[in-house]
Amino acid sequence: MGASRADKENYFVKLKELLNKYPSIFLVNVDNVGSNQMHQIRVALRGKGVVLMGKNTMVRRALRSILSEYPQFERLLPYIRGNIGFVFTAGDLKDIREIIVANKVAAPARAGAFAPKDVVVPASNTGMEPGKTSFFQALGIPTKIARGTIEIVSDVKVVVAGTRVGTSEATLLNMLNISPFTYGMTVVQIFDQGNIFSPDVLDVDESELIDRFMSGIKTIAAISLALNYPTIVSVTHSLVNAYKNLISVALATEYTFEGAEKVCPPLWSLFCCLFLGQMIINLYIH
Repeated sequence: MGASRADKENYFVKLKELLNKYPSIFLVNVDNVGSNQMHQIRVALRGKGVVLMGKNTMVRRALRSILSEYPQFERLLPYIRGNIGFVFTAGDLKDIREIIVANKVAAPARAGAFAPKDVVVPASNTGMEPGKTSFFQALGIPTKIARGTIEIVSDVKVVVAGTRVGTSEATLLNMLNISPFTYGMTVVQIFDQGNIFSPDVLDVDESELIDRFMSGIKTIAAISLALNYPTIVSVTHSLVNAYKNLISVALATEYTFEGAEKVCPPLWSLFCCLFLGQMIINLYIH
């Protein structure tokens, strides 16, 4: 049965309140997440974030109803598909993501389900009777009989990530009591103060961002100096280079100024060589 008119109106009001209250939103996928697991995630997020679920059609309608007032939320619409929900927060994005993805539950392989990762059956003694050898042979799993039981002699990949689990493979994994998959809430996209981006961005370390920023500044400065085109990042270098050239001229001629007079006399010849050399290099480059 669909939601009543009152339920829809309450949902619209709640969604708008949360959008106004919290600056950040995690769009999360809840495939294979049970009600008990959802409860545990809500408890873990208590005081730090709010989980809001809803049917996609209702979510889209609610978002479209507020676009005239909040046009930035139109960026969320392309991602409202599948089993999607919201986690609203004002906390640190990295910390909240860790809480969201931390709750995982081991699950057996189900025939027809998509495998989130490769599944390898390890070499071991299965404890099964020899009569089931043909079952292993049908799956191409090398075995031998050891102490009256079937032993798998080498590791075998039975399921490939991204493919559907076959009936035989699911049966085998269940027979071996192997629960290869873990299911939990996953982050699809992050909406933060009007910007939407992939959760992978949170994995970029702050020091790496600073290094990339500084590398960009150095590149711009080098290009600006080569083109003799002044920019904010190259002006300092231009002033220093000009000052060096003035010192070089003062050291090589009788021209002097306050800055040149401060050069220590014992280092006169050393500075003369260094500055003249720098001037010659600069003239050669330009």
